[in-house]
Amino acid sequence: MASTVEIKIGAVTLEGILTMPEKAKGIVIFAHGSGSSRLSPRNTYVANVMQEAGLGTLLFDLLTRDEDRLYENRFDIDLLARRLAATTRWLMERPEGKGAALGYFGSSTGAAAALQAAVEPGIEVKAVVSRGGRPDLAMPFLNKVTAPTLLIVGELDREVIRMNRQALELITTKKELALVPGATHLFEEPGTLEKAAALARDWFVMLLR
Repeated sequence: MASTVEIKIGAVTLEGILTMPEKAKGIVIFAHGSGSSRLSPRNTYVANVMQEAGLGTLLFDLLTRDEDRLYENRFDIDLLARRLAATTRWLMERPEGKGAALGYFGSSTGAAAALQAAVEPGIEVKAVVSRGGRPDLAMPFLNKVTAPTLLIVGELDREVIRMNRQALELITTKKELALVPGATHLFEEPGTLEKAAALARDWFVMLLR
C-alpha cells in the first residue's frame, strides 16, 4: 500500500511516497541524484522491483523545490546526508519503521549521501546499494561504514568505475563492485536497468531480515 507522506525536519517539509507490502521484510530508503526527485522513473522502477520482493520503499525529495533551484545544493553532500539521516530517524519513529530492517539505495550524489548518513549516530542501516553512484564524494566517511555495500556501475561508465574502485578500497565492511554489461551512466540501454535493479533487490533481500 502506497501513501503520500510529509517529512518535517525543523522548518522544512519534504514530500515522500512510502509503500509497504503486506508483511514487508524491511524498508529501502531511496536517495536520488542531483536534479532528480521522488518521482524519478528509474527509481520508481527499482522501487517496484523491491516491492515485488516483499520490501517496503520510501522515495522522498532530499530538497524542497526552492532549495533545488540552487544548483550548489544538489552537490552539498553534507546537507543531503543530514536530510537522509533525519528522514531515517523520522521513519524509525513511525509504526512502519519501528524495528524494521533498513537499507539505503543511492544514485549519483545520493549514493555519497547514503554512505555518509549510514555512519551517523543512531542510524542503523543493514545494507547500502549505490547505482551509478559517486561514493568518492564521501571519501572521509567510507572507512567508518559498517553496512554491507554494493556498488553497481555500468561497464561503459569508465570514469565512474574508476571513482567507485577508489571508494571500494576504503570500505572495510562486506563490499562488492558489480558492472552491468553494456550500460552507460544512466542505465538507458535495453535491459540494463532491469539487471541493476535485480542486483540491488538480491542484495537487500539477503541482508534486510
